[in-house]
Amino acid sequence: WQEWVDRPELQTWVAYVSGSPAGYFELDGQPGGSVEITSFGLLPQYIGQGLGGHFLTVALQTGWQTGASRVWLHTCSLDHPTALSNYRARGMQVFREVTGTEDLPDITPGPWPGARGG
Repeated sequence: WQEWVDRPELQTWVAYVSGSPAGYFELDGQPGGSVEITSFGLLPQYIGQGLGGHFLTVALQTGWQTGASRVWLHTCSLDHPTALSNYRARGMQVFREVTGTEDLPDITPGPWPGARGG
């Protein structure tokens, strides 16, 4: 994991509302000059407040500012119901559709050791 986050082509951005994290996105520079938005999302309490559109605009602009030839992302049926319309409202287009299933791990994520002072 440390090797992944230490790569110079990876950028992690966090949105704050009144000093609290509200969401984040990651940009990953790809071979050939494209940038993938590898992660994008808001915490549940900030969904529906109009932040998603603005934050996606910031993610796209930040990706383009790197000189990218393309800024793109993956989405799936597990994403928020308004995710696809948010992407399209900002000029993104469906490039490819794939149908399939994926087994998700049966683990509950939590903070890393020491994240809460312990």
